[in-house]
Amino acid sequence: MIVVIQCAAKKRSSAGFLKTKDERPVHFVGDPAAAPGSGSMAYARPDDMSDFGVSWRDVLLDYNRNPGNNPLGLCRASDLYSNPIYRRIVDRIGEEKTYILSAGWGLINASFLTPNYDITFSVLDAANRYKRRRKIDVYLDERALPASSEEPVFFFGGKDYVPLFCKLTSEGGVKRTVFYNSEVEPVAPGCSIERFVTTTRTNWHYECASAFFDGQIRSVAAAS
Repeated sequence: MIVVIQCAAKKRSSAGFLKTKDERPVHFVGDPAAAPGSGSMAYARPDDMSDFGVSWRDVLLDYNRNPGNNPLGLCRASDLYSNPIYRRIVDRIGEEKTYILSAGWGLINASFLTPNYDITFSVLDAANRYKRRRKIDVYLDERALPASSEEPVFFFGGKDYVPLFCKLTSEGGVKRTVFYNSEVEPVAPGCSIERFVTTTRTNWHYECASAFFDGQIRSVAAAS
């Protein structure tokens, strides 16, 4: 099986940044123009042009071509977020079958070296609207799932992330299962939908993923 889990706002304090030519850290956000001003920090979207003559996304992809050389101290995607569930998934099924659905970078593998960023689909945090990814913004999202895989894919994430998950996993015709906990089912064309009942509202998908690997959700039997 392959597991996809959405990204998280809380990152490790030691997470590294990409840098401009003049060595300023680049903080990736949804709306750079609305971000808090700081002369020591550059703000950008992933697909904005860098001062290296290519997009920042291309800079990052080139950086990942030699992951053994990591002078900027970027974290693997599974290590970037503070919650331990990301590492637990890797421990259970391995890096090659663990993927993060990132609001900034798209569908990336757990081993993908990822810079610190603050981009989200959530509209709840109005005070930090500069972090929000809007539908009209251009994102050339990564689609890292192997094209030849026939393994079932399980997604753990909020309803705001379901459309992107469906879009980035639509090729190949594999069986996809989306978990949700609201009373209204999310729209997920081509996917099986399973409700996870819990009183937890914020980050309920962490609890769901833990229950899945503890064998408390029937889908785990079909996946094993």
